Amino acid sequence: MMRADVEVISARNSIVRRPGPFGSGRRTELTEVTDAWLKEVFKASHPLADGICLVAVGGHGRSQLSPGSDLDLVLLHRIDPRRAAAVAQELWYPIWDAGLSLDHSVRTVAEARRLAGEDIKVILGLLDMRVIAGDAAIGEQLRKAIYADWRATAPKRMPELRTLVNQRKERFGELATMLEPDLKEAYGGLREATVLRAIAASWITDLTHTQWQHGMDFLLNVRDALHQVTKRNSDVLLLQEQDAVAEVMGISDADDLLRQVYTAARAIAYASDSAWHRVERLTLRTSKFGLRPVKKGSPERVPLAEGVVIQEGEAVLAIEARPEKDPVLILRAAAAAAQAGLPLAPHTVSRLAHESAPLPTPWNQEARDAFLSLLGAGSATLPVWEALDQLDLISKLIPGWGVVRSAPQRNALHKYTVDRHLVECVIQASALTRKVDRPDLLLLSALFHDFGKARLGDHSEVGAALVGEVLVRMGYVAADIGIVSLLVRHHLLLADTATRRDLDDPATVAYVAERIPDPAILDLLAALTEADAIATGSSMWSSWRQNLIKELVKRTHEAIAGRPLPEQPTLTQEQLVAIDQSGVWVVLREVADGHELTLAAPDRIGLLATVAGVLAVHRLQVRSARVMTVGDRAVQVWNVHPMYGDLPSSELLSDELRNAIEGTLDIGEKLRKRDEAYPPTVFAAAPMIEIIENASERTTVLEVRAHDAPGLLYRVTRAIAAADAAITGAKVATLGSDAVDVFFLVDREGNPLSEQHSAAVKVTILGELLEQIA
Repeated sequence: MMRADVEVISARNSIVRRPGPFGSGRRTELTEVTDAWLKEVFKASHPLADGICLVAVGGHGRSQLSPGSDLDLVLLHRIDPRRAAAVAQELWYPIWDAGLSLDHSVRTVAEARRLAGEDIKVILGLLDMRVIAGDAAIGEQLRKAIYADWRATAPKRMPELRTLVNQRKERFGELATMLEPDLKEAYGGLREATVLRAIAASWITDLTHTQWQHGMDFLLNVRDALHQVTKRNSDVLLLQEQDAVAEVMGISDADDLLRQVYTAARAIAYASDSAWHRVERLTLRTSKFGLRPVKKGSPERVPLAEGVVIQEGEAVLAIEARPEKDPVLILRAAAAAAQAGLPLAPHTVSRLAHESAPLPTPWNQEARDAFLSLLGAGSATLPVWEALDQLDLISKLIPGWGVVRSAPQRNALHKYTVDRHLVECVIQASALTRKVDRPDLLLLSALFHDFGKARLGDHSEVGAALVGEVLVRMGYVAADIGIVSLLVRHHLLLADTATRRDLDDPATVAYVAERIPDPAILDLLAALTEADAIATGSSMWSSWRQNLIKELVKRTHEAIAGRPLPEQPTLTQEQLVAIDQSGVWVVLREVADGHELTLAAPDRIGLLATVAGVLAVHRLQVRSARVMTVGDRAVQVWNVHPMYGDLPSSELLSDELRNAIEGTLDIGEKLRKRDEAYPPTVFAAAPMIEIIENASERTTVLEVRAHDAPGLLYRVTRAIAAADAAITGAKVATLGSDAVDVFFLVDREGNPLSEQHSAAVKVTILGELLEQIA
């Protein structure tokens, strides 16, 4: 080994072992020392340096050498290939002799361009190329050619790059969810930086989210520390090495290290998700005259909610939106985006983070409804939640969330961090809302069931106490807070009891019934148990566990009172007066958290559908409704709120209701045109339609549970009318993103429906709702 080789090894070791924080400065210094030595080696192998140059690519090209990094080198030339090969041999052997890992190749400019055109990985490396020594003109020629080639072909090659990313994600997983993460290859790791730079270099779209760069620097620091601790080129942060890496980095412990690693990875993954959303949208409609889409005037903006519009495939704030004067806008925008299955634009999230007025304490009904709507959007909840969390907005909404944010779970059964598990549990629970009477409480208990983790004490007991404080701030009533707290306290009860105790022992069922004496709460706990298990990992909801838990729930139900039967609504004195009026009688008045519409009209089959259709045409969200028939008159009381814009005038609404009831206004056509102009709603779970047996001697009681959507009530009641059934009473409730509606039905003779007629009503409603989903 030559003296220069010994000196470079000594210099590199000195930099690596030097006390002090890791950072870009140390990586740059390591790169500079290595490059200076490579220049000497190159000069010795080819003194003239004419027609040939040494180029660094990949991480070496970015001056990001870690202690164990390979040297990624390309010898570019335009000389005789045999001479180039001889130079390469003289160049590579000193590197090997120095004990450094080397990834090398010898190429002409034409060869490099051809390989880059054939292999997406080659072009990713060359986009980071940097000339170390030799004829810089050759390197510059290749650099310009590679960038030009990439920009010309990127729109067509992006699917190839996306496939590469997806395959890597499938193989290595998500960095932010792994106990032993691969810092380089896992999704959200160092490899994502290469992809993001390639997207930026394509000029297809800008990278609007910049937090990922800080995350990337931190992961590079962790890898540097890992290399120093292990004395080898490894990118996997194994459990047994995490404490030592944390100590070297000056971090308190391994849990804190993982929390910071996960936070960095989430920022990188969010930037990647945002970039890919824009790339895929823009490359689908690229102009044949260039890379960017053809723009004709200003981008179209479609209203989505009050203060929120759709623009270029993202939910953004409307021009007139004022976050500083509209504290609920942050929740309304998030809910609208999730329900439409759209991302919140990064600049919109930034505005909400920096300009939003604080929510009132306690929250009002609109804020609670929007929050539940966000939770009930199924898988579409996650990207919107993550967007808010990137700027710490979730912690502002939920005091104490920061404790569970990116908190690792030292349990091999758990797939996710604490906070991600909570959101995944909400997603799973949204598919089970048809099984419970209170879907809103199911979603809340799913979000908070592990809220006590990463704190001292029994996490179930701690969480039950904490959730009570949070829900008081959110404005929930004491009874609902008590139910959610009970569910959080006992969220492990069914799983632990079913798998550890004898179900044939009467004391086992008594043990559960004593703690959960209410059948409706038992159903909530059963659904929460299922959602929690699935969100933890597939092995936690095996057929064996399912059967044990279902049997325990069944036996506990038998031991306690059954489900209370729905009762027909009753009328107030004012509504009884409305019954006595002639013709169509309409009153609209403002009440707390909305507006109340009272309508009295001659009863007929389809009346409720007609009124629901008029309300849907005017984009009025139905929060609740009561319907009652007395003789040949019907009275309906609706609590409504505009999706966006102002409430229509009482005169306009009254006129359209009268015209629709008299048959001079085509509600169906108006709704069809409106539906064509707006994005479909995301459906988290299939609808459930049930005839409640023995609930009434005078009517047939029908319950419909479905994901709330514009025009839902119109479609349901239109289907009931189409099946030739009359509605004598109804109780309509919207709980976040879920509608729970009960209808009291009779046939044309005023009798309860026959079994065949009931079945026809169910089939007709189901067909209508499934058509909407499709």
